Amino acid sequence: MHAGGESGDVVAVPPLPTSLEQFLAGIDARAFRFAELGLRHREDALDAVQDSMMKMLGYRDRPASEWSPLFWSILRNRIIDIQRRGLFRLRWLLPGSTDKDGEPVDWADDSPDPSRTNDSREAWSRISEALRTLPARQREAFTLRVLEELDVADTARAMGCSEGSVKTHLSRAREALQRQLEEFR
Repeated sequence: MHAGGESGDVVAVPPLPTSLEQFLAGIDARAFRFAELGLRHREDALDAVQDSMMKMLGYRDRPASEWSPLFWSILRNRIIDIQRRGLFRLRWLLPGSTDKDGEPVDWADDSPDPSRTNDSREAWSRISEALRTLPARQREAFTLRVLEELDVADTARAMGCSEGSVKTHLSRAREALQRQLEEFR
């Protein structure tokens, strides 16, 4: 256990995964959300996460404590590669979006509590829309520090910048998000 957060609360630190497969299984959904925020396209995000996980297999001999910042760095770089190669297309903006087979996207909800799921989906939609308006470095710093709970040093390694830059990007991101989501509180 360690003191965490700005309030000084004691937060339990989850144990390190015992295998790379366990690590990857535990990070897949969060990695997808991170990639989807950066790429704004589901299939490109899935490809980026899959490519990053495949690349991580080459690092299975590294200590488990290095896996998280290493993975986030690989994923971040993969997202940048996809953006640079022009694979990013604004298909998500088109009305009547379709999947890769041309079928309309089905947003049906099979969960037992559709109301709660809808509220959660709406909240995530508002937050992700606010995150999309942030500059890339601020979005990355916020996502890795706040949503992924990486420490400043690991976030700096994943982003390839100094710890001071992480703190600056995070501060600016929090201010911008607070302004955008004020009425949502």
